[in-house]
Parts: sequence; C-alpha cells; structure tokens
Amino acid sequence: MPHRHQEHDYIPAMGTDRWLPFYDVCTWLLGAQRIHRRLIELAGVEPGHDVLEIGCGPGGLVLRAQRMHPDAEIVGLDPDPLALARARRKAERAGLPVRFDQGKAGELPYPDESFDRVLSSFMFHHLDDAEKDRALAEARRVLRPGGQLHLVDVAGHHHGRFSRRMQHSELLRANAGDGIPDRMRAAGFTAVRTGERGRLHSTYFSATR
Repeated sequence: MPHRHQEHDYIPAMGTDRWLPFYDVCTWLLGAQRIHRRLIELAGVEPGHDVLEIGCGPGGLVLRAQRMHPDAEIVGLDPDPLALARARRKAERAGLPVRFDQGKAGELPYPDESFDRVLSSFMFHHLDDAEKDRALAEARRVLRPGGQLHLVDVAGHHHGRFSRRMQHSELLRANAGDGIPDRMRAAGFTAVRTGERGRLHSTYFSATR
C-alpha cells in the first residue's frame, strides 16, 4: 500500500504541504510545461469540448489547456484544498474561466457521459492498485461515447539507474511494461495506445471509451 501523508488520505503534490509553494518552480525546472503542451496536443481538444483533468494539483496543465483551447470547457479536479486554492488564484490572475473541484479520481463527482476528454499528468503512479482501477473505471464512466483518456506518467520503458530504482518503488512498479495499457483494457477502454516517450522518463498513453 503506498505511503500516505499522516495528515491526508492522499499524497500532496510535493509530498508534503510545506513544499507546495515551490511546486511551480520545480516543475518548470523539470520541463513539465513541455510535457503538458504535448499531452494537450495529443488529446485533440476541439471547440465545445468538455475536458477534465484528474489530479490537477496547482493547475498548470488545465490552465495551459484553457489558453490553448479558449472555446473548450476545462475542469480540474484534485483532493488537495491547498493546491486547489493556488490553482484558483492563478486562474483568477490570468482571467481564465477554468473550474476547479475537490474530489478524488476514484470517486468522480460528475454524471455519466459528462466529458469528451479526460487528462492525467503524473498522477497515476501516486495511486495504489485498487485506486488505479477505480480511477480508470470512473474516467470511462464520465466520458461520452467516443471520448478519450490521455495520460502521461513515469513508466518502466527506460534504462539506467533511475529505472532500476523505479522497479523497486511500490508506487511505480505497477506502471512498468504494459501495466498501464493492460489496466486501461481491463477497465473497458478500446483503441489503447502506448505513445511517444518524453522527458522525466515519461510515456504518453491514450484510450477511447
């Protein structure tokens, strides 16, 4: 079972609340903006689409998605109220109409067939096996027929010291090999694809409802 912060039943964006103010700087230094842009490009968002990011943290991906697709309706969801507060402040300062909701990926507070796209960026490896399965089932439930899930995460397709450490990490081991696409298929998704590999040992995945 993944370790949970003693004050939460989820893992905060930076592992602990006190590091949250440094989240944007750290992710910028690691090149997360480029990864976010590519994930949004791969998602093929169209005008009028309803788009949900699960595990949005302080909002970097959803705010970029709104800038790139001003005619889409963008929603970010996260269990962390502190991260959501930062995301809402950033959206207000930028004048972007993104909506932020509090909730968990495995218990999405939305009706069936509410979204055309569901996005996830470096959130999936924070979940234990049961939570991974619930999150994928919920993502499929809230997608409209033909809707798509686009996910980027650390996956075990790389070599070197980082990947050797990753194979021994309880949080990351389940992402190795075909772990993510196999789970997508088991959740009922079709057209499951393992896409290009990017920075931070990341791999892009997509699937259709």
